[in-house]
Amino acid sequence: MATHPEVWWKDAAVYQIYPISFFDSNGDGLGDLNGITGKLDYIKDLGIDVLWLSPIYKSPLADMGYDISDYRDIDPRYGTLPDWDSLLAGIHARGMKLMMDLVVNHTSDEHAWFLQSKSSKTNPKRDWYIWRPPRYDAAGNRHPPNNWKAVFQGSAWEYDSTTDEYYLHLFHYKQPDLNWENPDVRQAVWGLMRFWVDRGCDGFRMDVINLISKVDGLPDAPVTVPEDEYQDASPLFANGPRVHAYIEEMNREVLSQHDLITVGETPFTHSAGELAKYVLPANKELDMVFHFELVDLDSPRTARRTPFTHRPWKLSEFTQIVTRWQRFERAAGFWNAVFIENHDNGRAVSRWGNDSDAWRARSAKLLALLEVSLGGTQYVFQGQELGLRNFPRSWGIEEYKDVASQNWYHAMLEQRRRESGQNEVDMSDVLDGLAKKARDHARVPMQWDATAHAGFTTGTPWMRVNDDYPEWNAAAQAADAQSVHAFWTQALALRKAHDKVLIYGDFTPLALSDEKVFAYTRAYNRRRALVVLNFTVQDVVFVLPEDAGHGFRLVFGNYPITEGNIIEGSGSVALQGYEGRVYITDV
Repeated sequence: MATHPEVWWKDAAVYQIYPISFFDSNGDGLGDLNGITGKLDYIKDLGIDVLWLSPIYKSPLADMGYDISDYRDIDPRYGTLPDWDSLLAGIHARGMKLMMDLVVNHTSDEHAWFLQSKSSKTNPKRDWYIWRPPRYDAAGNRHPPNNWKAVFQGSAWEYDSTTDEYYLHLFHYKQPDLNWENPDVRQAVWGLMRFWVDRGCDGFRMDVINLISKVDGLPDAPVTVPEDEYQDASPLFANGPRVHAYIEEMNREVLSQHDLITVGETPFTHSAGELAKYVLPANKELDMVFHFELVDLDSPRTARRTPFTHRPWKLSEFTQIVTRWQRFERAAGFWNAVFIENHDNGRAVSRWGNDSDAWRARSAKLLALLEVSLGGTQYVFQGQELGLRNFPRSWGIEEYKDVASQNWYHAMLEQRRRESGQNEVDMSDVLDGLAKKARDHARVPMQWDATAHAGFTTGTPWMRVNDDYPEWNAAAQAADAQSVHAFWTQALALRKAHDKVLIYGDFTPLALSDEKVFAYTRAYNRRRALVVLNFTVQDVVFVLPEDAGHGFRLVFGNYPITEGNIIEGSGSVALQGYEGRVYITDV
């Protein structure tokens, strides 16, 4: 059995809040800090230990707060620093902790640092960002410094006429990338981190932290899609040559001085060996990372990156990915961040479960059972505990507020008009993909009750509320002992009651090639758990392997539990549609 030191953040259940959509306390249509403070008992009662706030710093909101114009102040739309202090006090008074979002690969182009950097080539902060002169073709036409494609479409470079140079922005043009090669930039980052830790923050989620070091020389990316002007350059800007040196320095200068929880977001990377470098305790970097191999499973495997296109997936693919990460480098201390839903993904029940009226609640509970029985730190995204689903396919593109959704739709629209020579083109497949995978689905206002706008605001919400809120809301579920919310509360309690085996235990898959049932055991010393999950609407009988163990007693499931349901020796489990069960041995 692998040993894992038991520290508070490993046992923790973390609840992610997308502040603009959580709860509006003043009727302006935008969620705010005081709204969160007013819901702390709801969060605590769910069984949560840590709140993670998506960015609430000053921002033009070009990318919903991930474009920061002042790291040391709160955006007025969310409140004030005293409001943040009051929220923190309420969190700590309830025995919970607060994790902030650290967004330091880039800033807003309205940040004072960038305004100085762009003012002249001789400004002391010029080298705080990544500037390059234009390239010119034989006809004298100006072009970006290289062929890198931005994540949000188009060139990753924006021309600035003031100094006749381009600046790099891997995301939106209003999100210029910081130059981490400059030690002054790193010192400034350490300073802003200390500001929040000294104020009482308990940790950081680090946005795209694996992108802070770009390949030397910023060469052209390989041409993988010849018909495209700009090419995917993620191999050149993800996990760059000095990224680990920078994070080691961060750990040495800030993180190691405090008892914090840290999790890094690491997109564009499925290599377990590459991601392990950020997490293995011997490297002294981060506690864990969000990797995206599982949530990328339903994306096409093509040279052109199409994030909003859906690919049908098989359960065997799903289980093999989960298994690989559950067993990865355990002896060396690798620790998982367990998540299946966040602010950048469609709702879990719509992607990995069955969001039909008949199966929505049952499959949402199944996914909850999966998550709480996996080893690692548990993350729950707001509304996941209610089984919230994607908004309807019937909504038009005007209802999508995310810059990534809008850019993707209009890039495809322009391409099809150009290729067809027609103004009216069929965009139904693009809307099909967005209806399944757009980030907007996670960002609709939280559904609190059956009153207007789901009780989120007394004003006009910044984004339309999902149509199903009269039936699917927190108030209705609080009064229903069979609700998804009640199940999540019980599931998180189960996880803590059996923390040794469910959080720290060894993981053994029982049927890696099964396309209907995901089954596995967890083991810690002599205590064992058996988890059996039916991912179909069909009734199935799952036959346990002879070496699966014996003496398992059914302790939890998303159907009524039958007394005396014990598996002795090798046996079988009859499962109804989307049924999940957890068995525990008595020893």
